[in-house]
Amino acid sequence: METLLLIIHIMVCVLLIIIVLLQSGKSADLAGAFGGAGSQSTFGPRGTATILSKMTTTLAITFMITSLALYIIGANKTKTKGSIIDESDIKKLHQNEPQQKQDGIQPSSGEEGSREAFSSILTH
Repeated sequence: METLLLIIHIMVCVLLIIIVLLQSGKSADLAGAFGGAGSQSTFGPRGTATILSKMTTTLAITFMITSLALYIIGANKTKTKGSIIDESDIKKLHQNEPQQKQDGIQPSSGEEGSREAFSSILTH
């Protein structure tokens, strides 16, 4: 399901790019280059909707729907996997703690702790 949705999403993206690039701008004349709309209305020419503009709207809506669907599928996928840290890694960390204490290296904080750990390494 996710693969099919991803393929549809990529196809919609490519088609949307092509359709947008095929359309001409609202002010495609020389007056539009300088910010004027010429003899057109205030917000530019507003003719009937062409097939390209209808396809752009349809593809944009499809793009938004597929994006949301992919997000929801991805969010549900991460919930089922659990934590990033495996429980086996945590068990390994807890198994190593007593061994460090037996060697004489105590976990401590600050500058003094690091000096003590360094000096205990040198004395062994």
